[in-house]
Amino acid sequence: MKIISYNVNGIRAAINKDFFAWLQATDADIVCLQEIKATPDQIVDIVILEQLGYKHYWFPAEKKGYSGTAIFSKIEPNHVEYGCGIEEYDQEGRMIRADFDDFSIISAYFPSGSSGDIRQGFKYKFLDEIADYISRLKAVFPKLIISGDYNICHKAIDIHNPKSNANSSGFLPEERAWMDSFIHLGFIDTFRHFNPEPHNYTWWSYRAGARSKNLGWRIDYHMASIEMEEHLKRAAILPEAKHSDHCPILLELSF
Repeated sequence: MKIISYNVNGIRAAINKDFFAWLQATDADIVCLQEIKATPDQIVDIVILEQLGYKHYWFPAEKKGYSGTAIFSKIEPNHVEYGCGIEEYDQEGRMIRADFDDFSIISAYFPSGSSGDIRQGFKYKFLDEIADYISRLKAVFPKLIISGDYNICHKAIDIHNPKSNANSSGFLPEERAWMDSFIHLGFIDTFRHFNPEPHNYTWWSYRAGARSKNLGWRIDYHMASIEMEEHLKRAAILPEAKHSDHCPILLELSF
């Protein structure tokens, strides 16, 4: 089974860059999207998605053109849960979950704090409350994958210049400590499970040719519960896909 997570930074803009052709070529079974910035009725060519065999589930933000998550799946879920039950995060379409026979998967878009202190405070509140939510959820759904844009680089290896970014939102000590505690809840960073090499990133600034120079951050993850470890087959980053300032990440499972 092949799972892809991708912050598309606007699904309509991605479609204009041949996203559907790329999606067909990847032949993924499940696709988790973040920052869709649209509702399904705004997607003119949505029939193409269905022709590719995907059932699609959308959780857009209430604010137009902002945030939002979605899951596309060739396998019909047993259940889809829209949101986490915390209104201020659900208003922004931060999480959608699909439950299958063998596991459950969440497409998650964690807040960014880069716009200032107010949003950084919102981000810290989100991290605290979501950790508690996920801990409770994992007790009910032990085979759980949380895929998406966490807006946090966990370790120095995950960012191109850790020294100059030591005080940057997304690489703050408190955020990195949260990632430690999250993993200690019983999760595996699947990319690092298979790949110890440096210089692997999933997001690049649009400024100063950062992507061509590979001056990036790894902020997108497939985090799998330790109960999923025996099913993990491969994890990879797919930087050749260029529909967004992020690139997709891949996780392959075997059952």
